[in-house]
Amino acid sequence: MDAEFDRLFAREGRPSIAPERLLRASLIQMLFSVRSERQLMEQMQYNLLFRWFVGLGIDDAVWVPTVFSKNRDRLVTTDIARKVPAAILAHAQVAPLLSDKHFSVDGTLIKAWASMQSFQPRSEGSPPD
Repeated sequence: MDAEFDRLFAREGRPSIAPERLLRASLIQMLFSVRSERQLMEQMQYNLLFRWFVGLGIDDAVWVPTVFSKNRDRLVTTDIARKVPAAILAHAQVAPLLSDKHFSVDGTLIKAWASMQSFQPRSEGSPPD
């Protein structure tokens, strides 16, 4: 996909954020439930795991949140936003893990809204709410 990413860069002008770094940072934002770009950039200042995954060195400057947002919005409107997930799903190690028949969900991080006190017994003939 390097050729696809290279076409997104302009040859002159101010350097932008590399598309692969934008995608990695967006993935971190989704996986770790970071609420905003501003909060993501703040965490990138001190979280070495985030910096390593995105490809930033320890001394590299973190992007300004508005620059990150504008670059990401520009990237999402291109065709590459659909090609990256398709390439991941078509990868030889990922494809055998996929199934159309069922899916699995890790519920350990889902916050429960119900408690034992909120359960109401139902009679046999009553329909579910």
